[in-house]
Amino acid sequence: MLTRRHTLKLAAAGLAAAAAPAFAQDWKAKYPELVFAIIPAENASGVVERYTPFVQYLQKELGTKVTLRVANDYAAIIEGQRAGNIHIASYGPASFARARMTGVKTDAFAIETNLDGTKGYYSVFYVKKDSPYQKIEDLKGKNLGLVDPNSTSGNNVPRFALNGMKIDPESFFSKVVYTGSHENAIIALQQGTVDIAANWWNDEQESNLQRMARKNMVKADDFRIIYKSAQIVNSPLAYLTDLPEDLKAKVRDAVLNLATKDKAAFDKIYEGKAGPLVAVDNAAYDPIIDLNKFVDDLRKKKSS
Repeated sequence: MLTRRHTLKLAAAGLAAAAAPAFAQDWKAKYPELVFAIIPAENASGVVERYTPFVQYLQKELGTKVTLRVANDYAAIIEGQRAGNIHIASYGPASFARARMTGVKTDAFAIETNLDGTKGYYSVFYVKKDSPYQKIEDLKGKNLGLVDPNSTSGNNVPRFALNGMKIDPESFFSKVVYTGSHENAIIALQQGTVDIAANWWNDEQESNLQRMARKNMVKADDFRIIYKSAQIVNSPLAYLTDLPEDLKAKVRDAVLNLATKDKAAFDKIYEGKAGPLVAVDNAAYDPIIDLNKFVDDLRKKKSS
C-alpha cells in the first residue's frame, strides 16, 4: 500500500528522471561555443595545422562548436581564462602555475606523457655547433635568447639555473632578448641575433629543435646543447573550474581517450613522439609555483 510519503518520493524520483536529460543539455545552451587556446610554442600557422584535427575531434565528442585560439603570448592564455573567454587551455607548467597564483579559477585535468611513460621534460641552452662556447661561463658579454616571461623551459628554469651558477643574466650577458616563442628563439640563434638560446627538450628524438627540423625550418645538427636542467613536470591541459561538472567530464573523457579514439588527430599533434595524455591534478604543479615565486623574488631583489 502506498503512503503519501511513498507517493511523494516516487513523484520526486520521476521528476528527477525527467529532468536529467534536460539538465545534461543545459550547458549547451549556456556554452554554444567553447574556446580551446594554446600557448605560442611555434608559429601560429604551425599550431593551427597541428591542432585543427584535435579541435574537430573535440567538437564531435562534445556535440558543440569548439574554436581554436592561438594566443599572442603566454599571458593572453592566463587573462583569457581569468575573463572566462577561454574555456580549455593548453598551458606550459609555469604559465599554469602563474594562473593559479594570480587567482584564475582553472584546473589541470590532463598531462602529456613521453613514450617511456615519464611525465617530464627539460630546459636546455643551445649554441651554434660551430661556435667556440663549451659552457655558459664562456658567453659573458654575449646575447641570451629567452622565450617568454611565463615560459617554464624558456625563462624560469633558465633563470633558476643561472642563479645557481651565480650568474645574473642582465649583467652577465650584453643583452637578454625575449623572442616570444620557442621557434623564434632557435631562429634568433640561427641568425646570430643571440649567441645562446633557451628551449624545451624531451630526449634525443623529440624537442622543439627536432620539430623544426622535421618542418625543414632548420638543421638540428647545426646546434648543440651546453646545459640541460633537471626534469620538469610536463605541460597540462586545464579547464575553467566553474564549468558544469557534466561538461568537464565529457571534456576530460574526450582528451584522455584521444590517442585511441582519434589516433590521426593525436599523431598530428605529437608526430608519434609522445605517449597518451593521462589524468593529472593541480597538486602536480605546486613545485612550479615554488619555482615561479623564486624567479619573482629574484626580480624583486634586482629592482630594489
